[in-house]
Amino acid sequence: MRKYLFLLFLPISLNVAAQSTATMDFESYNPPSTLVVPEHKLTKAKFPFIDVHNHQFGMPDMDLGTLIREMDKLNMTVMVNLSGESGATLKKSIANVKTNYPKRFIVFANVDFKRVGEDGWGEKAAKQLEDDVKAGANGLKIYKSLGFSVNDINGKRVKIDDPRLDPIWKKAGELKIPVIIHTADPKPFWSPMDANNERWLELATRPGRKRSDTNPAPWDTLIAEQHHMFKKHPGTTFIAAHFGWYPNDLGKLGMLLDEMPNVVVEFGAVIAELGRQPRMAKQFFTKYQDRILFGKDSWVPEEYATYFRVLETEDEYFPYHKKYHAFWSMYGLGLPDVILKKVYYKNALRIIPNIDKTLFPE
Repeated sequence: MRKYLFLLFLPISLNVAAQSTATMDFESYNPPSTLVVPEHKLTKAKFPFIDVHNHQFGMPDMDLGTLIREMDKLNMTVMVNLSGESGATLKKSIANVKTNYPKRFIVFANVDFKRVGEDGWGEKAAKQLEDDVKAGANGLKIYKSLGFSVNDINGKRVKIDDPRLDPIWKKAGELKIPVIIHTADPKPFWSPMDANNERWLELATRPGRKRSDTNPAPWDTLIAEQHHMFKKHPGTTFIAAHFGWYPNDLGKLGMLLDEMPNVVVEFGAVIAELGRQPRMAKQFFTKYQDRILFGKDSWVPEEYATYFRVLETEDEYFPYHKKYHAFWSMYGLGLPDVILKKVYYKNALRIIPNIDKTLFPE
């Protein structure tokens, strides 16, 4: 197999009629398809939608009008900013929203995990979350640093299901706000960097994403910690970001959702996985249509087109917008309107409090 990988990266000499030559490496070889099939290139969602996974770190001082104009082009009616932080910073974001566009943004709070292990830390963190919700936060976002790089006061890795964190998850349930959590990363990031790793190109071009069983822990361990935490707190609604890193194994994800009725999912940054298995994905969306939310993860407006096209059309063999992320082609699921409406806004209206329902059709 090594021989073939080596050949892929050898410069290729192309003799053309004029006896000229050109050199090209593997990454540059990306010819447009000659396949002629119907195309429906969408730039706007069919229905108004709520993006439950976005990050606007500068929201306290941002000119929201510019952001609103870009959202309107996409038919994004509400953006959920997961990067609200806490305390004074959170209050500034919420003040900016309330003063200018009170119906168009929802802000989630974050937890400061410094000093885990001090006496009463969990209760203090829960009290801060309660204060943040009183200030206007409508959910809690947990970054992947929990499980990766968060250490306690003794320098030990804080596990995702660490009982010292339980007061936070319990408080979220009492406050009836969802907790969206990103745990780990795609499993191939833990696999050897060889010809069998489907994420080889991504890891080769972005080596900082490579993980191992000791950096910081095995993938299965991190995911098991997350699931244990979900099960310990059945009264709290959890949104498993990125389809819980099971978008490539929807059968397994379905079993997990059956086991944990307090968990829903969103597909930020994993639409490429769904677009390469349209029949399986459509079956999954049909069965779990009440438990899937629209999420994108990064604010790059032109990339939403791929999401709309995968969800709404039955187009065949169209490209993803990041080759290093998905070198394969996409296929549309062609979801019916009743499911699209749930994914685009109805499920979020049910799960996230204080979104103005009058902005959306019945």
